Amino acid sequence: MDVSGGSGQPRSGNDEPAERPAGPTAPSTGTGDGTDDSAAATEPTRNTEPGSERDTEPENASTTTGDGPPDDSAAPPSPTPPEAHDGARAGRPDRGGSEPRAHAGSGLGQGHGKGQGKPPQRPKGPGGGLLMGRPFGVPVYVAPSWFLVAALITWVFGGQLDRVLPELGAARYLVSLFFAVAFYASVLVHELAHTVAAVRFKLPVRRIQLQFFGGVSEIEKEAETPGREFILAFVGPLLSLVLAGLFYLAMQPVEPGTVPGVLLAGLMISNLIVAAFNLLPGLPLDGGRMLRAVVWKITGRPMSGTVAAAWVGRALAISVLIGLPLLNQSGALGSDAQDISGMDTVTDALLAAILAAIIWTGAGNSLRMARLREHLPELRARTLTRRAVPVETDTPLSEALRRANAAGARALVIVDADGKPLSLVREAAIVGVPEHRRPWVAVSGLAQELTDGMRVSVELAGEDLLDALRATPATEYLVVEKTGEIYGVLSAADVERAFVKAMARPA
Repeated sequence: MDVSGGSGQPRSGNDEPAERPAGPTAPSTGTGDGTDDSAAATEPTRNTEPGSERDTEPENASTTTGDGPPDDSAAPPSPTPPEAHDGARAGRPDRGGSEPRAHAGSGLGQGHGKGQGKPPQRPKGPGGGLLMGRPFGVPVYVAPSWFLVAALITWVFGGQLDRVLPELGAARYLVSLFFAVAFYASVLVHELAHTVAAVRFKLPVRRIQLQFFGGVSEIEKEAETPGREFILAFVGPLLSLVLAGLFYLAMQPVEPGTVPGVLLAGLMISNLIVAAFNLLPGLPLDGGRMLRAVVWKITGRPMSGTVAAAWVGRALAISVLIGLPLLNQSGALGSDAQDISGMDTVTDALLAAILAAIIWTGAGNSLRMARLREHLPELRARTLTRRAVPVETDTPLSEALRRANAAGARALVIVDADGKPLSLVREAAIVGVPEHRRPWVAVSGLAQELTDGMRVSVELAGEDLLDALRATPATEYLVVEKTGEIYGVLSAADVERAFVKAMARPA
């Protein structure tokens, strides 16, 4: 790793100029002092002020299920740039520069100023809903869709109570509502089991959400070993089985045919169904995560486990779509086949289609998340960092650009007399200065003051790098060595392009 020349010059990032593709570039313009203020090739970033964008959603939330499949769509980050960039990295021979970066675009300070200037963003997850509490420090939300399913359960269970306990009259709907709340309390216990296991393994849990088809525990990190993954998935169905056993024991002293007896029986059966459904061996269900852990253990590759469990999940989705209506028509689910009406058939088919779609989508999202995790280590601050030249506060922009050209650098860092970094010259701000004015514009007028969050370690990579960028949204970051020396400048646009390229490649 080289050290740029001159007194007080800090260590830089990429020493070699980025490879320039064929294409038009802005002509250089004389500054009046015999220098040339054109610069090395780069693509300008969007003029985004620090703090103008906030990503409140942490990344990569893996989800476990309650009585239904989770919504995994919010888990991985999903950048949506206007176009995919090849994102190959620039490097030097003395630090693994065998992967040269081909960077399309115009020169530093040249161009239209509409490049991407933020780290890869994930789409917003489902709305949090109503906050119910924070057990173990994890927020528990009830999504608006829960009220719909609570009304549905109240209506359906109320109809059953009318046949079993006709003397209740209209009060049966109050009993049914109590059953709906108690059932989702059982689902919450299921999700808390996942949460406790995650906390025990030091895995951050973003939130628990109760929604239409059950509950979701959003765990932000993946388990480090297949054994932990298996335990993390198994504890949910295990707690549901334990609850079913407790409700069964509570039924013993209660007289059958009474309100308490019917409620306890309903809760016992519903928890058995929750446990059995979640033990089905296909992603995104808990059983699928257990299957993934087993295959991971056998093959030594978590991606192999994910692929196997996801395809089993898709097969399961097709089985649900076809098999559930057939089972109900045959009377295997407890209904007399002669009593099934046409409306019941349509309802069964609709329910099966919804469940199948959720399982199929969850399996696909699990594959997508696995591919993301497999490629994330390719995002390394050391190889994505642009080489920077240090300039003092009163340096004219034209002179700073001339030095950048001469050094093959693509970024400017403002330093004091001792070489201590003070601020970064924003690329988007350079683009906004006409070339004929650059000799009279000091770089300090285009600078963004450094904050603690804008200093990132050169050793950061993968999720740690993305987390650091999201914590302090900005267009450029100062990359420093462990000793505090300047390594270079990291552009959020470069990270986004590399992210897009990594995600575009097959796993």
